[in-house]
Amino acid sequence: MPPETTLMRKEILEIPNAVERLLTHGETAIHAAAEAARAADPRFLMSVARGSSDHACTFLKYASELLLRLPMASVGPSVKSIYDVDLLCRDALGLSVSQSGMSPDIVRMTDAISRVGGLTIAITNDPGSDLARVASRALPLHAGPELSVAATKTFVTSLVAGLWLIAKIKKDDALIAAIRHLPKHLAAAISCDWSEAAKAMTKSSLFTLGRGPSWAIANEAALKFKETCLIHAESYSSAEVLHGPVSIVEQDFPVIGFAAGDAAEESLASVADALADKGATVFATTRLVKTATALPHIRTDHWLTDPIATIVSFYGMVEEVALSRGIDPDRPRHLKKVTETV
Repeated sequence: MPPETTLMRKEILEIPNAVERLLTHGETAIHAAAEAARAADPRFLMSVARGSSDHACTFLKYASELLLRLPMASVGPSVKSIYDVDLLCRDALGLSVSQSGMSPDIVRMTDAISRVGGLTIAITNDPGSDLARVASRALPLHAGPELSVAATKTFVTSLVAGLWLIAKIKKDDALIAAIRHLPKHLAAAISCDWSEAAKAMTKSSLFTLGRGPSWAIANEAALKFKETCLIHAESYSSAEVLHGPVSIVEQDFPVIGFAAGDAAEESLASVADALADKGATVFATTRLVKTATALPHIRTDHWLTDPIATIVSFYGMVEEVALSRGIDPDRPRHLKKVTETV
């Protein structure tokens, strides 16, 4: 039987304070990394990560491309760790994200990028880790110990640290101000009531949707359904779901659409309504939907920080779904906290 109060729930409640600690103690490292990035003047960005950390990198990819106009691509760590190939990335800025900083493949790829002349920045919750040691710069998350297997506060602080870095590189004062105001918005996001959506998650399969930066949030949500609820969830861009994937949608098929107050909100709402019209049970974090159900959500001070509040609301809901299924989300089947991949 799952405990009455899970570690996952406790750590969700810690998120606003964890972000506040990052903002209080992390500025020196962020400033130094941003200065180094501007001096390097990279032509493109690369990310090295797996799991939730890779979803954080997908979010940062959109932030880089939308703010810095620099393309960012996820590289396979096995290119170095298994195939022993050194990429031609002298003009790259490499972002490596790992809450533990312990996975050998992430460490080796980061070290390889550094050795060929790329600037590497590690985002990790352990400033003494191997990853922090081999990177050119390290951005500690200051999240405190995370004991639940399912990452929550380290995912959120990874988003904030990476976005703060990009905002500093661009010297985007409006975004920096919005980041500094995030703790109060995240505290409000925890209180959003998604119980109606939780009660609808009764099938063995579902879709999560997003577009742009919110697609990264949909990816993270799908993973959390799998690892904490044993529900097969697939994440799609709202631009793609009406092509092939829509074929498996049947009556009452659950869908959650993640939208921010950005240029993609209207198109995601339209797709959410289209799926609802086909009989799916669709929820979305936007008031623009007509036949789908609008979920309570918090809009922050910037469209790029909106998705961060949305995932916090989702975490509270998915923990509720796990408990309703008699599952302890702190101890997912077949999983452990740190997975060390070669």
